[in-house]
Amino acid sequence: MRSFKETLKKIKWETYIWLMYLPFSAAFYLPARSWTDYFWLMMGAFLIVYILVTEVPRWRRVTIPLELLITGSFAVLSFNFYMIIFTAWQVAFILSTMPRRHFGWFLISYYVFLGLGIIRSLQTNLIAGVEYTINALGLIFPVLSPIMSYGFARSVQIRKQMSQNNRRLENLIRRGERDRIARDLHDTLGQSFSMITVKTELAQKLLEKAPERVSDELRDIAKTSRANLQLVRQIVADLHQQTLSEVLLEQGKNLAQARIFMFTEHEEAASKWPTEVQNCLAAVIVEAITNVIRHSRASQVWIKFNQVGENYHLEVQDNGHAKRLTRENANGITGMLQRVREQNGEFQISSNSIGTLVQVQLSKE
Repeated sequence: MRSFKETLKKIKWETYIWLMYLPFSAAFYLPARSWTDYFWLMMGAFLIVYILVTEVPRWRRVTIPLELLITGSFAVLSFNFYMIIFTAWQVAFILSTMPRRHFGWFLISYYVFLGLGIIRSLQTNLIAGVEYTINALGLIFPVLSPIMSYGFARSVQIRKQMSQNNRRLENLIRRGERDRIARDLHDTLGQSFSMITVKTELAQKLLEKAPERVSDELRDIAKTSRANLQLVRQIVADLHQQTLSEVLLEQGKNLAQARIFMFTEHEEAASKWPTEVQNCLAAVIVEAITNVIRHSRASQVWIKFNQVGENYHLEVQDNGHAKRLTRENANGITGMLQRVREQNGEFQISSNSIGTLVQVQLSKE
């Protein structure tokens, strides 16, 4: 039972969805009036080859040309331009992950069969042929199908690669954060614990030689331990804060889901700003983007970072049409204002000819 379920999961169902149109091609020969109609109704060979092309990649050098030959024969000999569409979408989708020259050879072969079919249809019955070729479903869709399929498949592959790159970027961010924590622990706690060890060993020696000095060493050990405890709490608190890179990555996904394009300027330089500055600006960006998604009806948002002298600047501009900048029982803007004031910074929100603009300025000190 398990092997059967695993087999079902491995089947590329998205490839077979096009076969739902196969009965329409069969109807092309119904009701059958001659032996040729019965011959063309024997589409079993096409189905077998279609499945082999999908499920057995190592045979594709043979099965892809064979399938094109079968469906091309429908176009050239029977003037059925519907069957070749199946090959156009299936094979072009497969070739999208291969070198372009493979798709080029397939495209040439495909149009040779299609062109021969159209020419023969015109020669055999000029009036019927002309009527058929000016039919959008009879000509335009078969002509465009391989290009449309290839373009669609490439866009799918690009989206997959972007998704993979985003996951890799997230892993790199986490790795960088782990490295930063390791450095903090080594540079601070490591040194402090080494001092505690030295003082403890000294206290043990003084316990025998100068007991009156032991209490001073123990007080120093206790003081160092309390300082280490406070440092650990600070490190844990920092772990709950997000860097600008993490926030922009997360908010970029949220904006993409809302079909809003995000553009940034000087993001790389801002990623090197002090941690407390990044934490404050990250919180402002989260709240500002949330407001953009919920209330602005925007299609684009620009996030600009800039450092002028001793000051750090942030601008979040959207092209939305928010009716009001403030709302009753809404704490978003109030929260941003409080965070900025805690850092002795300046906060401003306004409307302009583009949309809503949020501006923040923080100083180094």
